[in-house]
Amino acid sequence: MEKSNANYKLRFKKLLEKQKVDIEKQLAAFTKKDTNLKGDYDTQFPDFGTPQNSDELAQEVSLYENRLPVEFTLESKLQEIGTALEKIEKGKYGVCEKCGKAIDPKRLETKPEAKYCVKCKTKTS
Repeated sequence: MEKSNANYKLRFKKLLEKQKVDIEKQLAAFTKKDTNLKGDYDTQFPDFGTPQNSDELAQEVSLYENRLPVEFTLESKLQEIGTALEKIEKGKYGVCEKCGKAIDPKRLETKPEAKYCVKCKTKTS
């Protein structure tokens, strides 16, 4: 059982690491990493060149505003992944933070960074 448990955690570790790299690539496309605050990214204002009219300026502003919630969502997911990877290192991965029971592997397949089992997540939602 111990060996299969190690394989199980290694599989999720690889999955989480891949997701982390993918998210970092997505963030790099429109943000700059904040060197003063760990895990923080700053959405860059798009620069289409010198706006020729107010419509072009409005497009830049609109694109910037649309990117802000995407940045927030990706940062949050990245933080959750980081926490899950730390749990793997500490041997606490796959355990519900509320009830202390094992999180169903099917849930972890869908959301490998899950903090709660389905029952506890349903109660907090």
